[in-house]
Amino acid sequence: MAKSVIVYSTPNCSWCIRVKQFLKENNILFLEWDVSVDQFAADEMVKKSGQMGVPVLDIDGQIVTGFDQDRIKQLLGL
Repeated sequence: MAKSVIVYSTPNCSWCIRVKQFLKENNILFLEWDVSVDQFAADEMVKKSGQMGVPVLDIDGQIVTGFDQDRIKQLLGL
């Protein structure tokens, strides 16, 4: 069953670009929120993660801050 994946990011963040590329390479569908222009998404990200840094991933309710590839793989079953 597919996991629900939300990526909170900004367009000029190199780690955000890497994490999205990683998800695409592994055929993981995700919803992307650009927190640089979407205040609601930015507020949600801070509420979920307790921080303002990006990227933040929400994988079926499990929060991952930064491009923690091992944790992302574990949560996605890769």
